Amino acid sequence: MVNPLRAEVVRLYKNLLYLGREYPKGSEYFRDRLRAAFTKNKSVREPEKIQEMIARGEYVAKELEALYYLRKYRAMKKRYYED
Repeated sequence: MVNPLRAEVVRLYKNLLYLGREYPKGSEYFRDRLRAAFTKNKSVREPEKIQEMIARGEYVAKELEALYYLRKYRAMKKRYYED
């Protein structure tokens, strides 16, 4: 039996893996933690629970994007404004 949410989970994993390339602690650290989180939950079969985990993963992706935007903003601010 193929889970219909599998494609969405794989898309989320790839997106998080892509976002983790610039993680402050390093891409290796992020990849190991990401792999552990997905492996821990691979036995879940209920579609509702999978949807909740996908929503949590998308929230993490948005937070990572915000972290990167703030980092870029701070770098630009340092270049153009004296403290």
